Amino acid sequence: MTKALALFSGGLDSLLACRVVAAQGIAVQAVKFVTPFFGYELLAREEDYARTVRERYGIEVVLRDVSEPYFAMLRNPPHGYGKNFNPCIDCKILLLTEARRLMEEFSASFLITGEVIGQRPMSQRRDTLRVIERDSGCTGILLRPLCAKNLEPTLAEREGLVDRELLLDFNGRGRQPQIQLAEQFGIRDYPRPAGGCVLTEEHQAKRIAWYYSRYPQVRTNDIRLLLFGRHFRLPHGAWLVLGRDEAENGRLGALCAPGDFLVHMPERSGPMGVLHGAEHPEDFAAAAGLVVRFGKKMAGVSALATVLFASREEERRLEAEPLGDELFQGWSL
Repeated sequence: MTKALALFSGGLDSLLACRVVAAQGIAVQAVKFVTPFFGYELLAREEDYARTVRERYGIEVVLRDVSEPYFAMLRNPPHGYGKNFNPCIDCKILLLTEARRLMEEFSASFLITGEVIGQRPMSQRRDTLRVIERDSGCTGILLRPLCAKNLEPTLAEREGLVDRELLLDFNGRGRQPQIQLAEQFGIRDYPRPAGGCVLTEEHQAKRIAWYYSRYPQVRTNDIRLLLFGRHFRLPHGAWLVLGRDEAENGRLGALCAPGDFLVHMPERSGPMGVLHGAEHPEDFAAAAGLVVRFGKKMAGVSALATVLFASREEERRLEAEPLGDELFQGWSL
């Protein structure tokens, strides 16, 4: 049986691309690539995720972590960034390159994506689709079923593995054709379009760009920390992340890496924090003042409190007053 390997985001377009090809009697294996920027939390429940996708959509999916090559690419993407810190063209090139390397493992004859001409301004123009195909080494083996009739036939079509007449000619940003096709396949509980990649979000992009400019070695935990909480650049170079609620406090506790300090007030409710790169006493004092500032007030007043700094190697305690807002306005990331 002919087999295809599909890049799977979990969105409607990738779902439909898989189903359109599978409807021709072709076995489709989907692969969802993850990094801390997208999908990383699925690694903790991979079997459950695969089972859900199989039962809900009839698609077999595996996860692959591509964090390390993605971090390296993001530092200097050959085709540049979009409006913010988004390397959309090089992102797709990297993912397709990784997928091409997996073809032998899965005995796949060709690759599938859910791309549609004109849907994305940077990475789904006709000219950039060709660049992506070329630079990923996928010329001739990449089938885009949703817009295939608007493109030159691929090797799979020319060799008769796929019937081109059963492929589609979607174009542009409109979603109605996809919605109608989903109804035909009986797919009703598909994910609605989200806000997009975090690298396209202005605030997050600035924070990630700051991190890349500051740290030559990218750590997975650091990237995960960047994506939530309150962030502060302290006066002598340390970086503090504070949780904004109980859920974020719990996440911070799990992401405190060797060399970092986990910060909180042991005797009062308030934020958990992770302090990274602290060496100067004034940065410890500033971090303590911020923890008290954002902690629960006692009798309506932010009073003096004890702040505990705990790393894997040591503990230290500081008595701190809440830091005045005017003092840290320029520290926020």
